Amino acid sequence: MSNDLTPASISQHRYFAPAAIAAAMLLALLGGQVATEHWIVKYLSIGGAQVAETAELEQAADALKTRILDEQVSSLSSVVPPESEGVDDNSVRVTVGHHFGAWSVLPALVTLAFCLVFREPLPALLLGILSAALLLCRYDVTDDVLLPGLASTSAAGIMLLYLWLLGGLLGVWSKTGAALAFADWTCRTFVRGPRSAKLVAWGLGVLFFQGGTISTVLVGTTVRPVTERNKISPEELSYVVDSTASPIASLIAFNAWPAYVQSLIFVPGIAYLATKEDRIAFFFKCAPLSFYSIFAVLGTFLIAIDKAPFLGRRFRAAIKRSRSGRQDESALPAIEKVRGDTVEPTGYQGDASDQIAVDYSANPLEFVIPLVALIAIAVGTGFTALGPQVRWAFAAAFVLAAGIALCRGLSLPALVDGVGEGLKSVTVASVILLLAVVLGGLTKELGGGLYVSAALGENIPHLLLPAVLFVLTGSIAFATGTSFGTYAIAFPLTMPLSIFMAADMPPESGQWFVMICFAAVLNGSVFGDQCSPISDTTILSSLVSGCDLMEHVRTQLVPATIAGGLAMVAWTALTAWAT
Repeated sequence: MSNDLTPASISQHRYFAPAAIAAAMLLALLGGQVATEHWIVKYLSIGGAQVAETAELEQAADALKTRILDEQVSSLSSVVPPESEGVDDNSVRVTVGHHFGAWSVLPALVTLAFCLVFREPLPALLLGILSAALLLCRYDVTDDVLLPGLASTSAAGIMLLYLWLLGGLLGVWSKTGAALAFADWTCRTFVRGPRSAKLVAWGLGVLFFQGGTISTVLVGTTVRPVTERNKISPEELSYVVDSTASPIASLIAFNAWPAYVQSLIFVPGIAYLATKEDRIAFFFKCAPLSFYSIFAVLGTFLIAIDKAPFLGRRFRAAIKRSRSGRQDESALPAIEKVRGDTVEPTGYQGDASDQIAVDYSANPLEFVIPLVALIAIAVGTGFTALGPQVRWAFAAAFVLAAGIALCRGLSLPALVDGVGEGLKSVTVASVILLLAVVLGGLTKELGGGLYVSAALGENIPHLLLPAVLFVLTGSIAFATGTSFGTYAIAFPLTMPLSIFMAADMPPESGQWFVMICFAAVLNGSVFGDQCSPISDTTILSSLVSGCDLMEHVRTQLVPATIAGGLAMVAWTALTAWAT
């Protein structure tokens, strides 16, 4: 009997993909016909006195629902839309939601399954959206699902911030070479040996807090020549580059992250999540609770100063080999081999110096001035009633960067070309974010979060929930290679669950609990994405550092897992103290 039948070979069979897609769509179509709607009273008061809270409208509640329908409104769904505030008069106030049982989580499961098998988040998100549309019996997917979802304020915000402003700013910096000039100046000024070279890599990773592939490419390509001269192993550099990408972006979140995540965490009836500004402020308020990101960045700092006690045998062997001047050929593949064995992630444009305009000499201040303006505006507006205005900050940085470049002699066609290249580098990522927002809205409409709350809310001790969410989202992100895709699956399910479990706590303790759970989901996705061998940042970190991909994955797994374990202990202890 042949032993060639493996999950990988099955997934690559020419009939497997169409058969799997057809099965998923038929299942969703069936669910749209047989799924039963379950109404949930989330809050009910009669005559000003609360009489029920978070009680599913099963047989005992049918009479109550009928009485509300008969005496107060003609149609519950027309006056009290699912997942929103309801009728409020002198006698009755009711907030209700609904779910379709296990069918409510089918779109999320379809998306996750196809991400796991095919490792392609974009088609997986499209299939998840299509399955949700079939469950809701919306067969005109374009007019009834995609257009309303993409016409939302959240989608427009992503287009403006992530695609146009962030992409444009990165494009200007790429064309002028401003970021590289700043990095080169930093290296020339501060590097005196292996330790200072790693500290420079760590510091640049912190400064390029936009995260993702751009940060990885800029830091890696700039510092690698310096680290090679100072006998720093590729494993060390790749870990420092990888662990100062997404972890820093989630901590110093003056980037596209808050605008995207806020669109996924709206929960009706929760005052501190009511508006977009409230949800962005909530994101920043939770940043100090991102313990995995904190421990990951602290761990890379300890590695940079040669004080890390938790590297693992393989990592220590790589460091010892590099310091002695010996090379392990299996850990130092040619760039061509790495590119041949992996798919170049979206946004990677090769060596960053290849994009710089001819006859243009950049000044480090061209990077520093827009960056300082970006941070100052984002932080400064956070102390006003408006809350952090990240879009204003990026708009000001983009205008400053473009204006300085033009004043210093960059031609307008070169500037336009740079902006265009910057937009192209984030286009696919922007499409993934937009589809994730649409899927998150559909999951919310199906009541996926309410179903998970009802199914799991009383089965997991609240002390363990943050750790469970960290492991769960970390596993999803590791398998799919995407943190943002994991957010689209996880947040619409886990935010209602954490709020459900916080319902019996005092208000302040309940909000603390929700914040801890939010941070656990945010960080679990970062952890899984950082460790995944199919993640774009993982692939790029190994590529630009000259490290074998799987060698990078193996060596960083030990320190990353220890950071994750410490984070889970910290969340559990904080939950015990706060609740």
